[in-house]
Amino acid sequence: MIKILNNCLRLLFIARTLARHDALFFLDDFENLPFYVRIGRKLLPLFAIGGDRYPDLRDGERLANALQELGPSFIKLGQALSVRSDLLGEELSQDLGNLRDRLPPFSFDMARETIEHELEATLEDLFVSFDEEPIAAASIAQVHFATTRDFFSAPTEDDPNATEEVERQVAVKILRPDIEQAFETDIQLFFWLARLADKYQPGMRRLRLLKIVETMADSVELEMDLRMEAAAASEMAENFAEDDGFGVPEIDWQRTGQRVMTQSRVEGIAISNKEALIAAGHDLDELAANVIRVFLHQVLRDGFFHADLHHGNLFVTDNGKLIAVDFGIMGRMSRQTRLFMAEMLFAFLTGDYRRAAEIHFEAGYVPPHKSLNSFAQACRSIGEPILGRPVDEISIARLLVQLFQITETFEMETQPQLLLLQKTMVTAEGVAQSLNARINFWEVAQPTVEHWMRENMGPEAQTAYIVNEGIEILKKVPQIVVKAEKVLAELEAQNAHQDHETSPGQEEMSPARLRNLYLGTGVVLGALAAYLLLLAI
Repeated sequence: MIKILNNCLRLLFIARTLARHDALFFLDDFENLPFYVRIGRKLLPLFAIGGDRYPDLRDGERLANALQELGPSFIKLGQALSVRSDLLGEELSQDLGNLRDRLPPFSFDMARETIEHELEATLEDLFVSFDEEPIAAASIAQVHFATTRDFFSAPTEDDPNATEEVERQVAVKILRPDIEQAFETDIQLFFWLARLADKYQPGMRRLRLLKIVETMADSVELEMDLRMEAAAASEMAENFAEDDGFGVPEIDWQRTGQRVMTQSRVEGIAISNKEALIAAGHDLDELAANVIRVFLHQVLRDGFFHADLHHGNLFVTDNGKLIAVDFGIMGRMSRQTRLFMAEMLFAFLTGDYRRAAEIHFEAGYVPPHKSLNSFAQACRSIGEPILGRPVDEISIARLLVQLFQITETFEMETQPQLLLLQKTMVTAEGVAQSLNARINFWEVAQPTVEHWMRENMGPEAQTAYIVNEGIEILKKVPQIVVKAEKVLAELEAQNAHQDHETSPGQEEMSPARLRNLYLGTGVVLGALAAYLLLLAI
């Protein structure tokens, strides 16, 4: 009851803020709203304290301004919703996509307190110098430049105990004070609102709003632990260790904790500074293609991708290397999902729309009672405008709207695990387009997709997959036998202490028969695994 009351009070504050920005318009599209909500929708804008009108702003711009004022959780929510063109419409989604994660910085004293408490040392002991003014302040954390000094063993013939002093220019990321509590309160509110939407807007159930909020909550929880971000950066650095076109800042693990992360400072030009890139002699067309290539390698090859690849998180070094920062939002994809995505993308690229439709049915994304031929026709309506056209003539947002409309027609449920991928794909394409307005995402992607498919879906790859699956089955056989012995021992013990009544005409499986069944299953699985291995060899 107390939670409901708190949610209602918080919701009233949110409604007041939205009303002040004239951003309650989205309630007009809801059906079966409670009467008190409909009344509030009409009256609240009239009584909003300091109520202003923004006749020159679009609906999405007013909503984005309101979310910005409501704080970190709502900025994240707006960014998450920006990919849901089916829910909000094309124009509104674009406006929310422009919502930037910027907030006023917190004080240097708070930053010092957090660092010293987290790393259990004074700021002066940890850093040679530390800039008091942050270079960036976002909803969850802010970043300061600093300098470190470390001593490493450097023995010589004359002095085996000699050390070498090394100074490094670093960037220090610090969580906002009490940010965890603020997010927890709002996340619980989002869950409550998602349940209300499911109840009063049945048509939105297929969007699985609860699952979307759950995905957002999991993502934010990881962002609240900067050790996880540091680990993500380290993992991606390993994935691209042999790639000269992409890099990741080095993590200083000795100066990293749950609420503080220290990494090497990026020396480069922001990818948003097109004039500076041209002045430095960089090939913008090549940079644009590299953005797409790196994104596809992350998604297809590694199944681990940077899910916030906007302009502010990408830099270009003097030698043209692309450097990414801010690994708080990451996406993962299973091998099976990557296979689905690659084959589907390849089907669209080659104009094989029937195969594109079959893939959706095989993955279970389209209910089996729907028409395969009709869905193939729908896929053609999406793919034909893409092939052979420059991206500046294609509205990706409009294509997504069409895709979502088709998914509704064919009763496809939203796949939350693909939301981050959809968002990142649109963002990465936007970055590439800002460098080369005529670049075609799909044409640049085709060689990478084809190569990955040969490596992972060709005969040799399938053979390796069968071998690995066979080995996994063999590993499980002893576990099955041991579990069977344990279960059967418990059954025999029970039989020794109590009588089992059997209803007329019903036979009870004896422990011996059950034992034989378990052991027989283990033998069959083992034989199957051995056969698969022999077949592969």
